[in-house]
Amino acid sequence: MKLIAIEEHFLTNEIRNAWKNFPEEDPTQHLHLGEIENRLDEIGNTRISLMDESGIDVQVLSLTTPGLNNLGNASVHLAKQTNDFVASVIKKYPGRFQGFATLPFPDPKEAVKELERSIKKLGLKGAMLFGRTREKNIDHKDFWPLFECAEALNAPLFIHPQIPQKAIRDIYYSGFDDQVDLAFSTYALGWHYEAGIQFVRLVLAKVFDRFPNLQIILGHWGEVILFYLERLASLNRSANLDKPFIEYIRQNLYVTSSGMFSNSYLQRAVEIIGSVRILFSSDYPYQYRPGRDGRKFLEQVSLNQDEKEKFAHGNWERLIEKIQ
Repeated sequence: MKLIAIEEHFLTNEIRNAWKNFPEEDPTQHLHLGEIENRLDEIGNTRISLMDESGIDVQVLSLTTPGLNNLGNASVHLAKQTNDFVASVIKKYPGRFQGFATLPFPDPKEAVKELERSIKKLGLKGAMLFGRTREKNIDHKDFWPLFECAEALNAPLFIHPQIPQKAIRDIYYSGFDDQVDLAFSTYALGWHYEAGIQFVRLVLAKVFDRFPNLQIILGHWGEVILFYLERLASLNRSANLDKPFIEYIRQNLYVTSSGMFSNSYLQRAVEIIGSVRILFSSDYPYQYRPGRDGRKFLEQVSLNQDEKEKFAHGNWERLIEKIQ
């Protein structure tokens, strides 16, 4: 059974060096150390050998967090350079890689242009977003032309976690040592609340009422929100939404595993959004583990054969087949 992993990350030296000019903005770069950093940098035979070892046939490549959101005007050149690089990798290794576009979110007009170029000229399969751009949440009106463009292209947008703002980190995620504070505000909890909140903001801002065919992907089985739908449903009473909150989840959201190979999480997702909106991903290299755990999860999960096919590759292929 073909296995396509859709949240698989990389990093370039050009972007790493650009981040170093903005160290006060985001300490996430300090997480990219040792073997993880080496694997982020390498897209070639070593990565492919680990894909083979894991039983993964295709990786959908995406820039790692925090993307270009903190880089101001430099983001425009870096986005073009990065997307050209990804396209060259796909051409070099046909059948093994696809890619999400990297967008210059500090310049929303250029982000629209780059999304269109990446889809139409480079053949990329959507875009990886990183939530906030400094003080602007993803639902800010400046970004609505991007949602309009994505809907017109039938291009999915993946909202990846980004570290919470410093003021929030100082209040909720500090008071321990630097290593614990950073872990707490990123992969332990902070990333996931941040990404889930950005999706909820899209609903509350009525982005999906304006762009009803826009498709969003969240990692880590929905970044917490699937587990709090009973409470989120209460927003129906106060937000004056066009339809119940659950309908936006079922019509505008896909979720992926991000290397969290939990049958109970998968079953919760299937109960809420159905087997047609779940996607496989291993979150390489952050969650890479030897021993074919992703393939074993697919083989052992409580899905029938048709549902396994959908989870492994079918849902992703149907999602991107309409891209213009």
